[in-house]
Amino acid sequence: MSPSGKNPDNVMQIGQILLQKNWISSEQLEETIKLQTSQNNRLGELLLQKGLIANSQLESALKEQYWRKNGFWVID
Repeated sequence: MSPSGKNPDNVMQIGQILLQKNWISSEQLEETIKLQTSQNNRLGELLLQKGLIANSQLESALKEQYWRKNGFWVID
């Protein structure tokens, strides 16, 4: 995230990556985002706590997000 707290447009958010991989549904993402607004947790942490994703899935999605952010992701 940028210092302003907003995600730059070119960085794919973790929820988008998990959706793209079909590891969560859009309903699960929406429900968890609502929960996130009332708590001080990251989305991935909440999805893990709810048992919606495995730790290995979160790690994979975070790696993809990192590589996309740094301009090295070329396969979609």
